[in-house]
Formats: sequence, C-alpha cells, structure tokens
Amino acid sequence: MAEEEEKGVRVIELYCMESQTAVKAQPDPAILCDIRVLQSLLTIEEKFLPQCSYFQRVQKDIQPYMRRMVAGWMHEVCEEESSNEDVFPLAINYLDRFLAVMATRKTYLQLLGAVCLFLASKLKDCRPLSAEKLCMFTDNSITARELLDWELVVLGKLRWNMASVIPNDFIEHIIHRLPLPKDKLAMIRKHTLTFIALCATDDGLAMNPPSMIASGSMGAAICGLQLDHTDQRLSRDNLTELLAKITNTEVDCLRACQEQIERVLTSSLKQGQQYQQESAARAANKTREQQESSTPTDVQDVNL
Repeated sequence: MAEEEEKGVRVIELYCMESQTAVKAQPDPAILCDIRVLQSLLTIEEKFLPQCSYFQRVQKDIQPYMRRMVAGWMHEVCEEESSNEDVFPLAINYLDRFLAVMATRKTYLQLLGAVCLFLASKLKDCRPLSAEKLCMFTDNSITARELLDWELVVLGKLRWNMASVIPNDFIEHIIHRLPLPKDKLAMIRKHTLTFIALCATDDGLAMNPPSMIASGSMGAAICGLQLDHTDQRLSRDNLTELLAKITNTEVDCLRACQEQIERVLTSSLKQGQQYQQESAARAANKTREQQESSTPTDVQDVNL
C-alpha cells in the first residue's frame, strides 16, 4: 500500500514537472489542405470586428494615444509572462470590440486591458494569467474583485462571443499556399507574428479584417527578408497578388495595408532608437553626476 502511494506521488510529481513546459501541437495537414477551413475563417472574420470607429462615435474620454499606451502595456505583460502568441492580439480584439459598444472613462482603461488579457489567456494559454498577477502588473491600482466584476461586464457586452478570428489564425494557411523556402519558414513566422503584434498596438489598423492584417504582415516580413532574390514569385508585386488571391482581398487594398504596416514599423523603430538614445544619455548624466559628487582623491589620502 505504501509502495503504491509512493508511486502515485511520483506520477503526480512527474506530471507537474512536465506541465511546466507548454507543448504546442503541430499544424494539421488535413486542415491546412482543406480550402473550406480557410473559406470559413474568411466568412466569419467580419463578425468579430469592432462595430465602428469608436473614437469618433462612442468614446468621449479616451483618446487614441491612451489606447496605444494600454496596448503597449498589455504587450509588455504578455512578453514578461511568455504568454502564447495568440493571447495579445485576441485581448486587443476584445478591447476594441468593447470600446466600440460602451463609453468608458479613461480611469478604467487599464482595468479593461487587464480584463481582456485575463479572458484571452483563459482561452489561448495552457497557464492562464491569474487575477492576482494582473493586479500586480498594474502596481495594485486595481483589485482582484474589480477585475472579476469587470470580467462579467465585458463578457456581457461582447455577448460571450469570445472565440474571435484573429490574424494568427491565417498564418499557417497562407504559408501553406505560398512558394516559400523550407529553411526560412521559422523566420517568416517569427517576423509575421512580430508585425501582427505591432499592428495590434496601432489604432489605425483596428478596423482592418484579420486576414488583411495577416497577409500584409506576411508580405512585409517576406519583403524584409528579401526572399525575392531566390524566387521571383516572391517579389513585391507578385507576392501581393498571390496573397490577395489566397485571402480573396483586393490587390490595391492589400498593398495599401502592407504599406501602412511598414510605416508603423518604421515609426516604431525610430521611437525605439530615440528611447535608447535618451536612456543612454540619462545613464551618462547619472554617471557624470556620481563622479562629480564623489570624494576627491586628495581628501581620501588625508590621514586622520
């Protein structure tokens, strides 16, 4: 009996240790090869778009820059917690859809962002973010009780339609239908996911369908990697036509979306460089002030 109990404890310990590492299933070829799956995604994606451009029609207290700030904070939380890559764009989808139907005061915006992360991580992550941890990320400016109360409010306003179609859902379908070199697939996925996350932080792209965001992000990723040097089918114009055909999108609309994504990327890189320069300048000033305020050598040599 004791031996059986010991074995049971060992099995539980082994299970707990294995569960620390999230194992993601490989793409199913049967799903990727079936055009009906992609067509279904394209058919229902507009159902999960914000109902309107809410800054002009709904929100009076919230400005676009506030939305960018809370989106940046949400992305930092996901990176810090190594969340599934689907969590952030799904949470942003909840945020935009909620703001499109309910006027919200700016003092509640971070609380709303935390609730959206809370819900998205439950749906997409094997280890969801806890209410206590999310409160900690807000420097305890919200309570777990507030987060749980607002969870019900958000679910009600979104009518419990939480399985939103997001740009990430199209990535494997597009990759499967493009003539891409096998050794570059991992890099293409990584860059595409980065661009999709970047698009989620920009309110100017919030009304674009997920398929267009996914196509534009992948187009920008492939062009950035300069894969057209090995295959002319991947040149900018040819690639745009291929992507438009795959996602049933107008070529001009897709080209405009990709150009907008590239502009957002350029702006983000400039802001990052400016931030690094400012941080370096602050560090240099701090070091110089410390050196100036330190005890002079000749005073240190005085024998008291």
